[in-house]
Amino acid sequence: MSAPDAAAVKEYLLALQDRISDTLGQVDGGAGFEEDSWEREQGGGGRSRVIKDGALIEKGGVNFSHVYGAGLPASASAHRPELAGRSFEAMGVSLVIHPRNPYVPTSHANVRFFIAEKEGEPPVWWFGGGFDLTPYYGFDEDCVHWHKTAEQACAPFGEDIYPRFKQWCDDYFYLKHRDEPRGVGGLFFDDLNDKGFDDSFALMRSIGDAYLPAYVPIIEKRRDIPYGERQRDFQLHRRGRYVEFNLVYDRGTLFGLQSGGRTESILMSLPPEVRWDYNWAPEPGSEEAVLYERYLKPRNWLEE
Repeated sequence: MSAPDAAAVKEYLLALQDRISDTLGQVDGGAGFEEDSWEREQGGGGRSRVIKDGALIEKGGVNFSHVYGAGLPASASAHRPELAGRSFEAMGVSLVIHPRNPYVPTSHANVRFFIAEKEGEPPVWWFGGGFDLTPYYGFDEDCVHWHKTAEQACAPFGEDIYPRFKQWCDDYFYLKHRDEPRGVGGLFFDDLNDKGFDDSFALMRSIGDAYLPAYVPIIEKRRDIPYGERQRDFQLHRRGRYVEFNLVYDRGTLFGLQSGGRTESILMSLPPEVRWDYNWAPEPGSEEAVLYERYLKPRNWLEE
């Protein structure tokens, strides 16, 4: 079994950030991504790439970070006592795309690697990540395409991977206080190390590489659908759920803030405009009601 190779992971992540930001910038066709490099006082840094007020993307970010230090904050190591007294490295690419057109779904993806070391002991390491889709107006064919692409990314690594990661995603991206999913799911995994470093790294790469083939065709199908104030208001209402999840439940947000990460980059995922309406509910039989009735329910999209 080969030893963990953090340098190889970092090389892949930087190339993935380049590929995704370059492709999405071309798809947008208007504003480009602006890069902002930063350093972390305690060790490490990253480069944030943000697009705003584009022809398609109202706000988006594709961020790379690599932070390290002599030890984790007490709040983090308390949940993983085996990490106490170890130096650590955490690196990843995280992205969120908020299109302006309400018929184009928001998308999120993340792939990451963590390793903690202590002299005289084997390293503790794992991979995590996935991608998920948050439509405001649902289309069955988009959900089927998204999940088939996810299934194909997992297929070389075992028949159990897609259903396990799909269920994990459904469970993770769930707003308990609202009793509803954030979107139509996708893949989510964490603490992946049981396959050994080489196979675990290959699975993480396969999932990272699948994001663009999963998302770009959906963008191209929906970007020119006309919309009005009603659709825009509903989009802003549903974006509120996105904000609630990221600030209350998201592990990456919490770890980033607790470990002294760059706040601007961590909160890049929040949409530029959002609204909360008191006790709002969709009109029965409306296009908005269909989102709740058909799409905000976990289902096997491979059988649709």
